[in-house]
Amino acid sequence: MPLVSMKEMLEKAKAEGYAVGQFNLNNLEFTQAILQAAEEEKSPVILGVSEGAARYMGGFKTVTTLVEALMEEYNVTVPVAIHLDHGSSFDKCMQAINAGFTSVMIDGSHYPLDENIALTSKVVEAAHAVGVSVEAELGRIGGQEDDIIVDDAEAAYAIPEECERLINETGVDCFAPALGSVHGPYKGEPNLGFDRMETISKMTGVPLVLHGGTGIPTADVKKAIKFGHAKINVNTESQLSSAKAVRSVLEEKPELYDPRKYMGPARDAIKETVIGKMREFGSSKKA
Repeated sequence: MPLVSMKEMLEKAKAEGYAVGQFNLNNLEFTQAILQAAEEEKSPVILGVSEGAARYMGGFKTVTTLVEALMEEYNVTVPVAIHLDHGSSFDKCMQAINAGFTSVMIDGSHYPLDENIALTSKVVEAAHAVGVSVEAELGRIGGQEDDIIVDDAEAAYAIPEECERLINETGVDCFAPALGSVHGPYKGEPNLGFDRMETISKMTGVPLVLHGGTGIPTADVKKAIKFGHAKINVNTESQLSSAKAVRSVLEEKPELYDPRKYMGPARDAIKETVIGKMREFGSSKKA
């Protein structure tokens, strides 16, 4: 099955009351695990790729080629999108699209609203011309996501009226408002702004995106889906389970040196984590 944009899968998820997971790629094993999980669960899936991860893996084109080859090897039949996570500029978004990415996020959240709208509109015009979906962000989501660090004190809750204006003026396919989630592990309990979340969902009608999906209680995840979230991003949880598996194997057998002996269990741990999240988000058997 060819790669697809996020647009249809997120619209379907929003209409049917579940969310599609974005699971970030970090290397070969992450890519294998996530695709295997999606096919076994018969779940649509979004493969998130940060600019830093793309550099690590050899570039945008390398990522696309790897994903397409594995999809063929594994006979993947479910909808799969490759999504640029937190694209930093128009040029980076275009590089990803030219390399075969089917979706991009332009993160103009650190700019004043008018600049964010202008930048996002430019990306949407170019992306939509070639059938690529676009995600935008407003307000700043705390924590660290690859190269981007936002102190919790700097993180701002998105203002509903500003969200409505950005969406109406840009025509984005999905939207990530800052509503209290953070990238990376939480310091204390998550505090999502559900009242504002519900307001933004009703005002805009587009599928919402929840960044920082690791560590959010299941009840809060279900509530976020109820209030319009059709995409939930997960990376840290997969990384933690992967690292735990590697440590466990090497502590038990410190003489091991063949990476397949410890990265294989890491891949299995990632797959188990992703399957659990797909079931929690309700996307299993929705492909």
